[in-house]
Amino acid sequence: MAIEATLWDIGGVLTSSPFEAFNRFEAAHDLPTDFIRSVNSTNPRTNAWARFEASHVSADEFDALFRAESTALGHPVSGKAVLELLSGEIRPRMIAALARCREHFKVGAITNNVKPDPSRPAPRDPDRASVMEVAMAHFDLVVESSVEGIRKPDPAIYRLACERLEVEPARCVFLDDLGINLKPARAMGMHTIKVVDEDQALAELAEATGLEFDT
Repeated sequence: MAIEATLWDIGGVLTSSPFEAFNRFEAAHDLPTDFIRSVNSTNPRTNAWARFEASHVSADEFDALFRAESTALGHPVSGKAVLELLSGEIRPRMIAALARCREHFKVGAITNNVKPDPSRPAPRDPDRASVMEVAMAHFDLVVESSVEGIRKPDPAIYRLACERLEVEPARCVFLDDLGINLKPARAMGMHTIKVVDEDQALAELAEATGLEFDT
């Protein structure tokens, strides 16, 4: 079927992965590599991270819950410290590809995120916020876990995006950096791209859409 829409994750796709920041934090605090990811992947549908992204707990509750979960796995880590690691670096080539796709297709974002916390520090790069505003302006639709109360990989969030864009899943390309989030989209009929790096993602996106990108 002809492609009618491209759907995008944000962190790890349009920006660098927060996992890179997690690893730097772990190295600086003598934690095992990928420890934070291991906390987030333990009981992934009901843990602190899942509940916070679906807005079922507050930031203070998340802080306490994450500390308890990490302590149970051997290394106490503040949930608020983890939240400070979430801002990635903009990937200009991916933003350009997003803009190019919008010239030909409907474009939407499906993102697991958390409600903004005014007490969190501003991004290190003062231009980052304005660049992200430009990126977000390219989307016809943004579906946020913190707003909808559902999160990837729940199939309901993909169905919701398709319904609001008025497009069949089989006519969508979906880009995400996590295989667990791609699996249900693929089962619905979407063409999925696991973003490992920019060159690979743009090459696969070009093949799926027939467009040319800066690869």
